[in-house]
Amino acid sequence: MSSAMIQQIIAFVLYLGVMIFVGARFMKRNHNSEDFFLGGRKLGPWTTALSAEASDMSGWLLMGLPGLAYLGGLKETFWTALGLAVGTYLSWLIVAKRLRKCTIAFGNAITIPEFLNNRFNDKQKILGTVTVLFNILFFTIYVSSGFVACAKLFNSVFGLEYHVGLVLGLVVILTYTITGGYFAVCTTDFIQGTLMFFALLLTGIIMLVKLGGPSEAFAKVSEFGERAMRGDFNSMSEKMQSAFSANQNFSVTSIISSIVWGLGYFGMPHFIIRFMGIRSNREIKVSRRIAVVWVIVALGVAVIVGSLGSVYLQQYLNPPVLSTSAAETVFSETLKVMFPPFIAGVFLCAILAAAMSTADSQLLVASSSFSQDIYKGIINKKASDKSVLTVSRITVLLIALIAFVISLDQNSSIFSLVSYAWAGFGGTLGPIILLSLFWRRTSKTGAIAGFICAGVTVLVWNKIPASVHPIFGVYEILPAFIINLVVTVAVSLCSKKNDPVVQAKFDEYKSMAD
Repeated sequence: MSSAMIQQIIAFVLYLGVMIFVGARFMKRNHNSEDFFLGGRKLGPWTTALSAEASDMSGWLLMGLPGLAYLGGLKETFWTALGLAVGTYLSWLIVAKRLRKCTIAFGNAITIPEFLNNRFNDKQKILGTVTVLFNILFFTIYVSSGFVACAKLFNSVFGLEYHVGLVLGLVVILTYTITGGYFAVCTTDFIQGTLMFFALLLTGIIMLVKLGGPSEAFAKVSEFGERAMRGDFNSMSEKMQSAFSANQNFSVTSIISSIVWGLGYFGMPHFIIRFMGIRSNREIKVSRRIAVVWVIVALGVAVIVGSLGSVYLQQYLNPPVLSTSAAETVFSETLKVMFPPFIAGVFLCAILAAAMSTADSQLLVASSSFSQDIYKGIINKKASDKSVLTVSRITVLLIALIAFVISLDQNSSIFSLVSYAWAGFGGTLGPIILLSLFWRRTSKTGAIAGFICAGVTVLVWNKIPASVHPIFGVYEILPAFIINLVVTVAVSLCSKKNDPVVQAKFDEYKSMAD
């Protein structure tokens, strides 16, 4: 074992040790289910902002997105990044304060399904149950992308066999999520978000300087892309040449599909729940500014690193081009050759941080939804906080194990897994959350109908190839979002007069001071 690898292992061990320590430290702060699931609504603006963005971005920010940019996809990654930046800002601007106020007004709800049940006075808890089931489905897919990112990282850095890295990532994430709950998840996400930010920023700046400045650097990237499309590199497979060509020939449909990623933020449970956990609405403005700056810088630099990585790594790789399946390791490969071993190890932990910060948040939100809204809400209404927490921890374990099975395929694409889950959340929950906060007439029947129609749309649309009709080339989040809005509004307008209890609560929420 080389000295460089030993130094990198030391950096990883120290990082993982800190994450587990945080979980153990916060275990004593979980006095009840509200503490475990929502931190007692006591988190400050910095922790709220950075934990929201770190949990949102996941391993795809440092692996999936740079990998797409590496494969000649600067156009696609630019429009995707733009859509995400706009979506982040709008979600903080129009949802954050209202969601926190509304969840408090409607029974001090601590989970999204509980809020929806309360918001529509759904005594049968149909809407909440449907939400939980779809949450678990899409969270399981999303969490599997985090495990894939961990496994690919350990393989790229230490040469660990893919499945060994998979097990290692599973064990660490489970340890601090099960023990520490929301406090631990948000604190570790704050640390991870900070590390991700500076790792990206420093790497991007050094790349630009070493390649002769922005103009010269991107001229070299353009030349590299042209050579790749011609197949000038002997190591390039037909599949990889096709990937470069597809990303260079970017259509209007592709631009629309990239921009509408921003719609996902209105319905991303692990993201919007951060709005509910901040200690004061007055601090949301500060959080919004921090979050937007973080997102713009992180997305921008991730695209730059992926694009410039094709040129920067040529002199270090043999063959000089990463394969299609290895393209998502462009950031980790860059870190390994750019920095001294220990520093590289610390920054490589940023990739691990990206995967872990999302997986832990999603596991916590999914488990809280099941234990609070299905177990306590339907199965055992007299369940104590202790039993709810126990069920939640068991649920974390089960979801993680299913996600682990999904991620066993080492050819899995991080970007593809995230894309599917993102559409599922944005298309189903997004319109319902917006209408719940803004439209007094929204009915329970309308919300249920819209939610189910959107869920089915995502599941079906994703399976229909664009060769059937060009419209099916549009990212499924857009048709699901539109269908959800139309169906919910139409059914609500056709419903009987709304529940007066719900109307009174809605008026109370609207009158609440910020």
